Amino acid sequence: MEPIPETSEAVDEFGPFEPDLLERLQDKARHVRELVPACVGLSLASREHGVTFTVVATDEEIAALDGAQYLDSGPCVESVKAEQVLEYTADDFFQESSWQLFALSTAAAGISSTLTLPILKEAQVVGSVNLYAASPQAFTGHHEGIAEIFHAWAPAAVANADLGFATRGTAQQAPQILREVTRIKVAVGVLVESQGLTLEAAEQQLSQAARRAGVSEAALAERIISGSAYAEREEE
Repeated sequence: MEPIPETSEAVDEFGPFEPDLLERLQDKARHVRELVPACVGLSLASREHGVTFTVVATDEEIAALDGAQYLDSGPCVESVKAEQVLEYTADDFFQESSWQLFALSTAAAGISSTLTLPILKEAQVVGSVNLYAASPQAFTGHHEGIAEIFHAWAPAAVANADLGFATRGTAQQAPQILREVTRIKVAVGVLVESQGLTLEAAEQQLSQAARRAGVSEAALAERIISGSAYAEREEE
């Protein structure tokens, strides 16, 4: 699997957040594919950075998977034969519920099942991993194995919550999110230097000022940075 362009951009421009993040993510994806050959994508969400990174199957991998569907008369083929969307029942998944039915109605092309697992570190949830597959029961029986790959918690696994592959859209926002985070940090630095504040006090001041002004912290940060640059030019 390969990273989507925005994931590569986010890591290249603002990383590395962790050593060899992309390489390790792709390595984990390879291990997942060994367990679940029908897996066509996965998204790793970082709670610390507030962003999501996504890798997806290449065109060649998708073509090979499509070929396997035709050879094996898989779900995509059966759906075409019936000229209708196949119905998913409680037997297909853990339990039928309203969010699953909604997910099915907005499913992304080629996504027939998903698996979401929380990632733990010292008993604290630090992120999550969402996996996407092109066959309905691809992840059945593999929760523990996948959890081991990502140091996730298998008992909290949720099936088919994101058949629309929404995390890919979230991952596409990563560069902008990280750009704003970077500018906020610069603005906090300006406040620390110009007003003699501690880092914590400067962060709090920026947050409170933005809230009172009814603007985002990122927008206020840009004003602070612009004002500081103007003041420096005036002094020259």
